[in-house]
Amino acid sequence: MPALSGLSILVTRPAHQATYLVNRIKSLGGEPLLFPVLEITDVEDVRPLLSIIDRLHEFDFAIFVSPNAVDKALPLICKNAPFPSHLKVAVVGKGSAQKLSSYGIDKVILPAHRFDSEALLELEILKQVQQKRIVIFRGNEGRKLLGETLTNRGAIVEYAECYQRNKPKTDVSALLAYWSRGSVHAVTITSSEGLHNLFDMVGEVGQQLLKNTPFFTAHERIAEMAKDLGLKDINLTESGDDGLIAGLLSYFNR
Repeated sequence: MPALSGLSILVTRPAHQATYLVNRIKSLGGEPLLFPVLEITDVEDVRPLLSIIDRLHEFDFAIFVSPNAVDKALPLICKNAPFPSHLKVAVVGKGSAQKLSSYGIDKVILPAHRFDSEALLELEILKQVQQKRIVIFRGNEGRKLLGETLTNRGAIVEYAECYQRNKPKTDVSALLAYWSRGSVHAVTITSSEGLHNLFDMVGEVGQQLLKNTPFFTAHERIAEMAKDLGLKDINLTESGDDGLIAGLLSYFNR
């Protein structure tokens, strides 16, 4: 019998990023329930982004905080001019590094184990940044930790907002009805904003269901947030979609 047979897993990634996880759950006999809690769109005014891209050669480091940042910024960068050969590129996670590789950028600064802003900031190369010019490609109103820490270390930091993150306007009634029958066996979350959006989108009834459903995330910060929100069965996995799958398999087959 397939390892996840008879289990329905809530997948909350943005729809365009969920294919791999959805297919892996299916291949293991599970039923993926795709319920995006983040919607990724283009910025309304692209001019500030294009202005920074025009000056990209002036920077010493470019940091891409997510695969979405790579997907939204790189086509515009490549359209403008060759990628500056001197520019050091850093990312928070493996997904962003893989995206950059598809654009021919293989030399990337990446944490070795944990994949978050805190881990990136622990790297020695980003501790010695006095007077270095750094551009951070991110979504609207992203976390301030990277920029503020690098500024405190003496860097000159600019933000390049290259996409918008929005909370989808989704009818949750069908999901809640299904969940109320005990037919949602696990929830996966890959961003802190996504967790807040899910908590808000499902309302009081869904929040009680969520608190009592096994919850899986690869990020310690999200696990702590889930605890603060009252979730009871919180499972911290290895990084990436494969880490989530390994966590699900371990949980349901023990």
